[in-house]
Amino acid sequence: MRPAEPGRRWLRRTVKTGVALGVLVGLAFGATGLLRLPSPPDLIRLQTTEPSAQGSAFASRPVISSGPVAAFDRDTGRRLPATVPWKGSSIAVPEMLGLTHTRAFVVLHDGKLVHEWYDDGVTESSRLASWSVAKSVVSLLVGQAIGRGDLSEQDRLVDLLPEFRTGGGYDEVTVGDLLDMASGIDVSENYNPWWPFTGTARLLLSTDLPGYLADHRELAFAPGSRAEYRSVDPQLLSMILARVDGRPLSQILSEDLWTPIGAETGATWNLDRPDGIEKGFCCLNATARDFARIGQLVLDGGRVRGTQVVPAAWIRRISTPSRLPLAGWGYSAQWWHAPSSNGDFTAIGVNGQYIYIDPDARTVIVKLSDHGTEQDEIETVDAMRAIAESFPTRR
Repeated sequence: MRPAEPGRRWLRRTVKTGVALGVLVGLAFGATGLLRLPSPPDLIRLQTTEPSAQGSAFASRPVISSGPVAAFDRDTGRRLPATVPWKGSSIAVPEMLGLTHTRAFVVLHDGKLVHEWYDDGVTESSRLASWSVAKSVVSLLVGQAIGRGDLSEQDRLVDLLPEFRTGGGYDEVTVGDLLDMASGIDVSENYNPWWPFTGTARLLLSTDLPGYLADHRELAFAPGSRAEYRSVDPQLLSMILARVDGRPLSQILSEDLWTPIGAETGATWNLDRPDGIEKGFCCLNATARDFARIGQLVLDGGRVRGTQVVPAAWIRRISTPSRLPLAGWGYSAQWWHAPSSNGDFTAIGVNGQYIYIDPDARTVIVKLSDHGTEQDEIETVDAMRAIAESFPTRR
């Protein structure tokens, strides 16, 4: 039998390669569909989008402010310090912002706008992704519900979401456990979007969050016995809140917080699918100024223009570390207390998003970034504390 001509051999190899690639692509599409994940092209598109802009990659529901804007007065008499501490030395504030890939930076003192800076392509009206800062916002909404008597920290998860009942240890998880990251629910903090089959990456990308959570009701440790950071906890909290309230999470935020604080710009909250449920553990997209208004609300003890919007008891709750430390930090109801804290505390997102609050210095700082995963968090908090402490306080 005559050997195949070189051109024919090349053609056969090309056809075989094409068939193999076609099979792999088909399997990839089939797998993501079966697992209720975005398609492979959508996953690739997500990977080429900066974290601060990824809110545009998912379906969302609007968060609307229907009241008057609470405008900021400007404090032109104050300046930021020339330098801040950074890894054993001191560097200029602009250098710190550049090293940590900052996109927006807003500083308030005594409720007045001291400093505002935006990276190229970002303005005061740009909506940037919150990542886990959204957890702290959910906490404020939960605090409101507890203040109304709609929830208590002793309520059991499965009494509020009975479809998750197991008859085992999972049924002992309480609202308080979820608030302090002490549920023990075995959903890991995997952030790898190229392996979106487990943990937080799956939470982020799932197009059926209730189904995924129903399939993951095992425990890694007994509820309330210790704290371990798990994004599944605030996700379940957000679903509890929507269930007991009867409104979607975005509407609750719109009516109970966004409008009362006088938000300047509409926000969005990403959903697991069109008309689905909010990703309550992340994915609130808003301006730096409006995140600063959230911080000012907390700094002012939950009050806005003389009205108690969030119960004062809840502000005390989040500003006091709970009995269970978390990864060497203090933690309380989805708010962080750095190891070096002197009473300051902060909301933190995985890529360098912060709402930092220093009650003694009467200062709020918002920093929204595209920095590395959990990178330089203690150093950044220490730098923001130095800025806050550079201002003379007036009480």
